[in-house]
Amino acid sequence: MQNKAKRYPGESKWKGLLYLLPALLLYLIFTFLPILETIRSSFFQAESLYGARSFVWFQNYIKLFQDSQFLSALRNNFVFIFFYSFLPISFGLFLASFLARVRVPGMRLFRTLYFIPQVLSMVVVGVMWRWMYDPNIGPINVFLRWLGLEQFAQAWLGSFTFALPAVGMAAAWVQYGFCMVLFLSGIQRIPEELYEATSLDGANAFRQFWHVTLPGLIPELSVALMTTIIAALRVFDLVFAMTKGAPGGSTEVTGLLIYRWAFELNNHSYAATMATVLTLIILLISLVIRRVFKQSEKGAL
Repeated sequence: MQNKAKRYPGESKWKGLLYLLPALLLYLIFTFLPILETIRSSFFQAESLYGARSFVWFQNYIKLFQDSQFLSALRNNFVFIFFYSFLPISFGLFLASFLARVRVPGMRLFRTLYFIPQVLSMVVVGVMWRWMYDPNIGPINVFLRWLGLEQFAQAWLGSFTFALPAVGMAAAWVQYGFCMVLFLSGIQRIPEELYEATSLDGANAFRQFWHVTLPGLIPELSVALMTTIIAALRVFDLVFAMTKGAPGGSTEVTGLLIYRWAFELNNHSYAATMATVLTLIILLISLVIRRVFKQSEKGAL
C-alpha cells in the first residue's frame, strides 16, 4: 500500500501561513527591520543626521560603558524594578489572595476599580501624579498639613532624595492592578480540594498561601515578573511626563537618554548603541527569568 502524506484536519497548513503573511510582513517592515538597522547603526558614527557615516567598530560601545550619565540612568532603571515589579507583585498577590478566598460583596466592582490604572495612558498618569505631588496645592501635601505634619510636606519631585521614589510609587500604582488580575485568574484554576486538604491538616491561611497558592501561581508569577521588569527597564513616558529626568538627573532613565541623543542632539549612532545595549539586557533578564521559573515549575509538579 502506497504511503500517503500525513494530512491535518481542516485547511492546509500553507493556507494558514498565507493568512499570517500580512501580519508577518507588517512585523518585518515596522519592527524586525528597524531593530536590525538600530544594531547596524550602533557600529557607525555620523557627523550630522544626513552626513556620511564611518564604520567605527565597537568604539560607541566602549564610549558608552565609560559614560557616567548612561551608567547612572541604567542604575535608575534597576531601582525602578523595585517599584515596577516587586511592590506591585507583592501587593497584587495580597489582594488576589484576599479577594479569591474571602467573599466580598461587589467583587466585580473591586476588580474593575483596582484594574483601572492599568488602562490609563502613562502620560495621563504622569500628569495626574505630578499634580498630586504639587508642593502647594497637591493632595499629598494638603493632607499632611491637615494632619499637622507640615514638616513632612515638601516639593517631592524637586527633591534629590524623594524624586525617584515618588515617580516609582506612581508606577507601582499602575502595575499592581495588572498583577492582581493575573493572579486572580491563576488562583481560580487551583483545585479547591488542595485548600480543603491543607485545612483538614490544620494549615492556617498563611500556610495555605505559601504551600498551595504560590506553587500554583508559578506560571503567572513568571509572566508578571518578566512583564513588569521589562516595563521598568524601558520606562520613558512616565518619567518624561513627571520630571523629564530632573532634578539634576536623579530620575534620568535610559529611555530618556536615548530620546535626547537621537532627537535633541541628533547623534543617532550613539542612541542606537544605547538602545542595543538596553535590548540585550532585557533579553538576557527575560531568558534568566524563563529558565528559573521553568525549573521551579518542574519542581512544583
